[in-house]
Amino acid sequence: MTRPLALHPDRLFPADPTVRAIARSLYERVKDLPIVSPHGHTDPSWFAGNEPFSDPASLLIVPDHYVFRMLYSQGIPLEKLGVPTVDGSPTSTDSRGIWKIFAENYHLFRGTPSRMWLDWVFAEVFKLDVILEPETADLYYDTIDAALKTDAFRPRALFERYNIEVIATTESPLDPLEHHKAIRESGWSGRVVTAYRPDPVVDPEARAFAANVRRFCETAGEDASSYAGYLAAHRFHRARFREAGATSTDHGHPSSLTADLSPDEAAALYARVLDAPTAAEAELFRAQILTEMAGMSVEDGMVMQLHPAVHRNHNEVVLARFGRDKGGDIPTAGEFVRALKPLLDRYGNDPRLTLILFTLDEDVYSRELAPLAGHYPSLRLGPPWWFHDSPEGMRRFRERATETGGFYNTVGFNDDTRAFLSIPARHDVARRMDCVWLAQLVAEHRLPEDEAHDVARALAYDLVKAAYKL
Repeated sequence: MTRPLALHPDRLFPADPTVRAIARSLYERVKDLPIVSPHGHTDPSWFAGNEPFSDPASLLIVPDHYVFRMLYSQGIPLEKLGVPTVDGSPTSTDSRGIWKIFAENYHLFRGTPSRMWLDWVFAEVFKLDVILEPETADLYYDTIDAALKTDAFRPRALFERYNIEVIATTESPLDPLEHHKAIRESGWSGRVVTAYRPDPVVDPEARAFAANVRRFCETAGEDASSYAGYLAAHRFHRARFREAGATSTDHGHPSSLTADLSPDEAAALYARVLDAPTAAEAELFRAQILTEMAGMSVEDGMVMQLHPAVHRNHNEVVLARFGRDKGGDIPTAGEFVRALKPLLDRYGNDPRLTLILFTLDEDVYSRELAPLAGHYPSLRLGPPWWFHDSPEGMRRFRERATETGGFYNTVGFNDDTRAFLSIPARHDVARRMDCVWLAQLVAEHRLPEDEAHDVARALAYDLVKAAYKL
């Protein structure tokens, strides 16, 4: 017997009727605002080619590490889920079979944000009204598969249906950006921009780092053996990205350490990391480049994002067989006060710099991040990210960051997703949870309700546009 799937209109709102009524009122005013997605990992080729998504598994399972990491944790091989391998060795191409595995294990997602996002997609996008389980797997597959064959479910149509104003994808400076060029030349009005993610050419511990740097400099017409040439190559590629619509850079470093070496010291360090750097030299080089990137942002106006404190690709077996970004990234402890001081001593008081800080270490919200952002004009706080883009994570962030950093030193919400259809679902959760927090302040007579409406709009729309210059 199938069980009904129905999204309660008051989901995530408080049980207390007084606070719930205030939250509901706030949400009604922001729920339909356009979506600004300033940082994510959707594939620009989707919007360039506007081809139909091939099948339900390829749309909702294969690209979504939130989904397949949970299944993998329960012993389901990634090969059975169709996740592509590095060497091209075969994995499952049986989309219906992959979907059935997913349906048989959908109970694993109970209580997780993924379950909430997926149920939203099933109910709102595909109009399914029964819960996904083994008995309904074929119904789900056939319904979604049929929808994907229609023009209404092509990428550009979905972009427009869900009122997406702008999406920023994320590309390496080695990327030729041909898909962004195709989008601009297509005549389509949807706005898809890129973001400059230079990790492959700033992390000496990245695979093929030296080869990446040579190619990076050669394509810019610069000398890879010279530190001055290397920095000039960054300026060249940053300009190229700005021409493709980029307003931001993004840096996924192991830590938030920064440095401010003399030109001679930096040049000598660069020569060493191109050869066989020690771990300490690699960390120092990454630290120096963050400060160099801040200086370039002062020059060209691009907003910086820093996502530190993650042990990326922790599972060596998965990394070797399936490559990067396959669900094996694990949070580590973060530190910002001492680590950022060299950069902030140099640029922290310059209003031309905007540096958005993210963390997966919630312990530093109130101890470090909120006090820093509540003082330096260059700093803003990114929203709960990755493992904490959940109702509980969002609540903890507001509780710990607002008292010192306020609302206006934060930058709204970003969905940071590879799963296109989860974008409206995630933004809906964020808008609901911000309205819940504001409703609590109103109910406790800490914030007038008219001001809460202003803040709700700012958190949903205004702050992100301003912070990311979109």
